Amino acid sequence: MGEPPHRAWPPEEPPRRARDPRRARPYGAPVDRAAPPGPSAPPVPPASPAPPAPPDLEALRPGQAWPPRQSGWSPARPGSAGPPGPDGGEDLPPSARRYGMPATPSGPRIPRRLRRLLLGLLASAACAVITAGVVTAVLRALPAPEPARVTDRAAGVGYPLPEGWRTGTAPPVTGFTSVAGDGRTATVLVRPGGRVTDAREAAVTLADLYGRLLLHGDEVKVEDDRTITVGGRTGHSRTLRAEYRDVVNRPAYLRVVFLTASAGRPPVVVLAVAKPDGPRTRAEIDAVLAGVR
Repeated sequence: MGEPPHRAWPPEEPPRRARDPRRARPYGAPVDRAAPPGPSAPPVPPASPAPPAPPDLEALRPGQAWPPRQSGWSPARPGSAGPPGPDGGEDLPPSARRYGMPATPSGPRIPRRLRRLLLGLLASAACAVITAGVVTAVLRALPAPEPARVTDRAAGVGYPLPEGWRTGTAPPVTGFTSVAGDGRTATVLVRPGGRVTDAREAAVTLADLYGRLLLHGDEVKVEDDRTITVGGRTGHSRTLRAEYRDVVNRPAYLRVVFLTASAGRPPVVVLAVAKPDGPRTRAEIDAVLAGVR
């Protein structure tokens, strides 16, 4: 038997078959059937637009920005910008071109039910204001009511009552036929007077009598003694002021007015007392005495 043929190691690779140049063309590239077969060059990718050259600082206008906006080149995304839009910037996306740019929200809207409630409240408030104005105008147009008066038929006179005063039921001093006061500090009493020849003497006597009865002061002084005319009748007025040494009682005020008979009307005695004394109380008493008719 013969020896096996000698084999070299590593074995030789079989010769490779030449590759068809048509298979090496890029996908989608047109086939040039007229070109002779041979090695094909790799495809060259499209070059991105080159950025603009550096600016000429002397040629720039004041306020001009660099780099300028150019079609097909974006400083933020080189090579990916689309054609310029109407305003010179990048074009809008397809949805924006079809439906328009989204509108800016106008803010929260009030629900319809709450809106109706607010309108009703506003209408009610307007009606209330109008009603109050009409009532105020009517009240101002009406004449002011006459002040309350006390009519003392036994004494044959009447006198007004200041605001806050009321008529009493039983005079605290015997002989008086009517009484009124504020219920706190001031009291006015009225009674018929006797026939006298001297009104001043009658007023002095009555002032001393009622001063000892009602004031009980440690020191009593005469503040006023004069002739007066009230409601067409003459008379005399005497005023006393009592002071106290203790710290509890404050000064007191007493006034007696004696009006003489006139035109068939009998004499009248008016007694006013204020405890404690004060300017406001005196003013109210003076108003009552001036209104005796």
